Amino acid sequence: MKIIFIVDDSDTNLMWAKNALEGAYKTYALPSAERMFKLLQKITPDLILLDVDMPQMDGYEALMTLKADARLKDIPVIFLTARSDSASEIRGFEMGALDFISKPFSPPVLLKRIETHIEQDKLLKQATHKLRELHNATISVIADMVENRDEVTGGHINRTQAYLEILINELLRNGTYADEMGNWDLSIVLPSAQLHDVGKISISDVILNKPDRLTNEEFEKIKTHCIEGERIIDQIISRTEDDGFLLHAKRFAFSHHEKWNGTGYPRGLSGTDIPLEGRLMAIVDVYDALRSWRPYKEPFSHEKAVEILVKDSGTHFEPVLIDAFVNIADEFAAITEAN
Repeated sequence: MKIIFIVDDSDTNLMWAKNALEGAYKTYALPSAERMFKLLQKITPDLILLDVDMPQMDGYEALMTLKADARLKDIPVIFLTARSDSASEIRGFEMGALDFISKPFSPPVLLKRIETHIEQDKLLKQATHKLRELHNATISVIADMVENRDEVTGGHINRTQAYLEILINELLRNGTYADEMGNWDLSIVLPSAQLHDVGKISISDVILNKPDRLTNEEFEKIKTHCIEGERIIDQIISRTEDDGFLLHAKRFAFSHHEKWNGTGYPRGLSGTDIPLEGRLMAIVDVYDALRSWRPYKEPFSHEKAVEILVKDSGTHFEPVLIDAFVNIADEFAAITEAN
């Protein structure tokens, strides 16, 4: 059953709205915006009926706060108001309100208006989901085409994406970088990581598939894949309206070989000057490389790979991220063994 929050400082309005919707929806009657935000910490509704004129925090301020929170910004909001001036409605629509319902309202009309918006929201989410699936499938094909040119890194993209999801979820559980990652949409961030090696499309097959260790000159050429990846993604960004996906992809691409102490490439960034995406990808990328076969080495055991990453905490890798990695390292091992 869909969940609706009714937020109004009038007990009468709360009662009328709750009675009108009871049976069709699970409703929560809340006398203030403050009470609404407290409940939002536990429950995410499908729609909010929000009174405009309330003491302490009015409907406009509440809506602004909702829209500023990545977790809450997509909850549809319908204003309940006794106002009839067009300026108030225009302001609400500009801020992202879905609709206005005038008070006093007719319960049957209220119910019908909500039914219409719930159905429209359902159809929009279905269309968005299909578009996102198409988008992600296209990116996966591109990433696979790049990876398939490299005969020794099969499965690398899928594994690193899986490792990355585990590591990010551990950080979210611990509240590490909560301010930054709290605004991340993982349905965008995780697929974007598939493009971290897209710059390898510019590297010769002879170098990518060389059966021996690379010469210094060949390694310098390999290192250019970070800047090439950034350049390729920049070209795509210049031709489209990016929703954040390509920005994350760009950060993964150019910064995943930077090191915490500034000795990495391509720019020699250090510490938090390295985008968080790059600091995360550095860990999962190196773990996968250590656990994988190469023409010049056998795969390391899980225990040895973890030992190497921990040893390089504070030099290659950010210590707080390595601490999180250690907590869930066994989950990385399970993915490696399954693939």
